[in-house]
Amino acid sequence: MTSQIIVQFVGFQSKPAVREYTFTVREPQTEPREFTLSIPNDAFNTRRVRYQDAPDICSHRLHRELAAAENHPSNTHFDLTDAELDEYRTTHMHKPPKYPYAPKPDQDA
Repeated sequence: MTSQIIVQFVGFQSKPAVREYTFTVREPQTEPREFTLSIPNDAFNTRRVRYQDAPDICSHRLHRELAAAENHPSNTHFDLTDAELDEYRTTHMHKPPKYPYAPKPDQDA
């Protein structure tokens, strides 16, 4: 993927079975291209994916597709798999504190 490419999140649409996230990809000297990535609604309902993380998850997938196809993938629509969602969750999981109920350090010291 070249450094001159611009990937822009445009928005999403809620559909009966999925949420579709739309991105525009721009390169110099070419027309902008639109890509759509889908996440099943069940992934949100079962809390495997947070709504606020979905655009980032889709962006990661789109960047991988662009890199693999020299910025010109043959498809413009991609469905995210359960494995991709699980991978994102484990790599972006916030680590809980060692002792969640431990007293906080004194701020005045």
